[in-house]
Amino acid sequence: MFKTVKLLFAVIILAVLACGCTPKDSKTHLQFSSWGSKSEIDILKPVLAEFENENPDIKIDFMHIPQNYFQKLHLLFASNTPPDVVFINNLYLPVYADAGKLEDLTNYGLIDGNFYPKAVEALSRNGEIYAVPRDISNLVIFYNKDIFDEKHLSYPDKNTTFEEFLTLARKTTDLDKGIFGISFEEDPLFYLPYLMSEGGGLLSDDGRVEILNTEESRRGIKFYADLRNKYHTAPKQSESASATMAQMFLQGKLAMLLSGRWLVPKFRESADFDWDVAPFPKGTEGSIVPLDASGWAISKDSKHKAEAARLIKYLSSKESLEKFALSGLVVPAREDAAKSRNFLDGKRPYNAQIFLEVARTSKPTPVSRNYNEILDRTKQMLEPVFNKK
Repeated sequence: MFKTVKLLFAVIILAVLACGCTPKDSKTHLQFSSWGSKSEIDILKPVLAEFENENPDIKIDFMHIPQNYFQKLHLLFASNTPPDVVFINNLYLPVYADAGKLEDLTNYGLIDGNFYPKAVEALSRNGEIYAVPRDISNLVIFYNKDIFDEKHLSYPDKNTTFEEFLTLARKTTDLDKGIFGISFEEDPLFYLPYLMSEGGGLLSDDGRVEILNTEESRRGIKFYADLRNKYHTAPKQSESASATMAQMFLQGKLAMLLSGRWLVPKFRESADFDWDVAPFPKGTEGSIVPLDASGWAISKDSKHKAEAARLIKYLSSKESLEKFALSGLVVPAREDAAKSRNFLDGKRPYNAQIFLEVARTSKPTPVSRNYNEILDRTKQMLEPVFNKK
């Protein structure tokens, strides 16, 4: 009897192999694409594994694209093989949303009252939500407290005006020691606050009209250019050489640096001086910096939208976003996660609350489908202004 059963089992196996059949995988496979540094991926992968444990009917096929992310994503959409779940930011979202490549998530019940409204707005288009935000990105002033203390100067704060900011930049500049008062970068991200705080910018709030040549924008551009060209409180290209502004700050060659939360882990690790953060100074319209956001979208052509929504709901939960906050790398897009000990943990910057206050006063970056073309054109236009040509 036993030999007969073994023989029958062997016949079945041979029959399966002969027909090329394999046991059917009962799990739903979700393709999920994301960029991210090693530290980000080290946080993300355990979260995905936890989701799979709690959802045994779903298998995540993770597609990590660390470089040229949007170029490769564009090819995936063009070849009709897009991931089910797409990590995306507000600057590129119009390209895919306007082309009908992303699912409208407005009625999926994925957004609750804990998300910062401006983060949701940044990932929306024409009143429809196309991605659930993970984090928000805004700009603050990092400052070297040791330099300010040596000069017996008050630190910048929420009441600092453009004029007072210029005074601080001039007083902390010491060209004999190679120390400059404030950073200077020619990427539009870093001079948009100067324009916005004067009532200008690159695009109107609806993203339809270019406003670089308005009086308000020109006023902001002049103030920014003067920091380098007139007052010499910011380094020229030849003076920074190959060093980035973040590297100059770590070297003690910048008293103040305009940048974002992404530098916090590096500064915690490498800075050998005391430092903290303050809001961007107030122009004629107040202190206004651009707010960008990253989050998770669902491809319009996905065959597994319900499962994709389950994954996004899990990733965007308070518990998951607290894990992303622990690294210090991002500002969570959920207020309940941003106010957790993981974010406000007593480590530098001690004024971490500033990032949350700026989230309320900042403005989602107005973008259009051809926003990157506008950025390239703007860089070419302003390069001679910033370099006194």
